Amino acid sequence: MAVTSTSLSSQLYIGLHRPTPKFESFTSQSFFDSVHSNLRLSVSAPKRSSSIVAMASSAKFFVGGNWKCNGTKDSISKLINDLNSAKLEPDVDVVVAPPFVYIDQVKSSITDRIEISAQNSWVGKGGAFTGEISVEQLKDLGVKWVILGHSERRHVIGEKDEFIGKKAAYALSEGLGVIACIGELLEDREAGKTFDVVFEQLKAYADVVPSWDNIVIAYEPVWAIGTGKVATPQQAQEVHVAIRDWLKKNVSPEVASKTRVIYGGSVNGGNSAELAKEEDIDGFLVGGASLKGPEFATIINSVTSKKVAA
Repeated sequence: MAVTSTSLSSQLYIGLHRPTPKFESFTSQSFFDSVHSNLRLSVSAPKRSSSIVAMASSAKFFVGGNWKCNGTKDSISKLINDLNSAKLEPDVDVVVAPPFVYIDQVKSSITDRIEISAQNSWVGKGGAFTGEISVEQLKDLGVKWVILGHSERRHVIGEKDEFIGKKAAYALSEGLGVIACIGELLEDREAGKTFDVVFEQLKAYADVVPSWDNIVIAYEPVWAIGTGKVATPQQAQEVHVAIRDWLKKNVSPEVASKTRVIYGGSVNGGNSAELAKEEDIDGFLVGGASLKGPEFATIINSVTSKKVAA
């Protein structure tokens, strides 16, 4: 479906129709404390239809590093040096997403082996939108990818599914690849609503994107992001299978087979190999561990575990 133009007021209503956060008292820690305050050691499994059958992707392993709002010129220079000197498996697509202000520094100094992603982009062509970054500006810097729909954009900034879908559609129409994030809150999982939530988020993309050729889906359960609580390989695999089944039934079997579904949520050098063995985990979107060059390299190279498992 092609992107349709809407008024600025309707875009903002769609995208930010939630009470405005009180930023004067906000801290990222307070947000995650509230999200994870009831986190338990065992997380219940979502309700699953017995008709869902695993159908692994045929695409290349993909690992993205989301640096979020971290880093200085000096620390990023060291990280780039570590990545440039690391020995990386050849059959992995690797992407890093630095903060906007460091994109040019990273692009000009990192190995061509690693592509650059932005962490966000505006819903349409640039203009009088204070604080936003347009797709056109990202392309001008040589950026190839953009992360959209991340839980911190959804649950801190208040972006809604439809608005995120429109952002993805515009980015794709202008030639950027999209790392399309989806994932449930702890309360959703414990209520047995994991699939309901992720399918609704998927539908918001599917309703408007012009093609799935340049989309990577990142399943990131919110209860596992930055908490140290990673989904078990079986929990992650179960949701990945369901995502692929949804694509098969609602988009096409070809898209279900070709689209990479990667996992994010406290992925590190110690758990990536076991996660990578799962048939429908096609890679990772990594947060904190991507700020450590050697550990990020270990995660990238976990593709060897998938080869062994195969």
